Amino acid sequence: MRDIMGMMGKVKEMQSKMEKMQEEIAALEIEGKSGGGLVTVVLTGKGEMRSIKIDPSLFKEDDVEILEDLLVAAHKDAKDKGEAQAQQKMAALTAGIPLPPGMKFPF
Repeated sequence: MRDIMGMMGKVKEMQSKMEKMQEEIAALEIEGKSGGGLVTVVLTGKGEMRSIKIDPSLFKEDDVEILEDLLVAAHKDAKDKGEAQAQQKMAALTAGIPLPPGMKFPF
């Protein structure tokens, strides 16, 4: 019976740590760049775009497709960095808990 009570206490502790970690991840601001810094995108930890900066040299009619591609690439760069940071934070939280490979928190 003690084991169950101890386990329940650990589950509640883990839940509160998980909620705090999710708040920290949501508060992150991640910057992604493409085109050698010609396009910069800032996302939150939840993947919401906060800002975008475009170098004025890209505002030419014949460069529209290049600009579109750079925007997508900068967004992907920021999103990938955000996911990596979230994984690192969660790995520290879930250390010692055996999870199947590829399983991500939060579920």
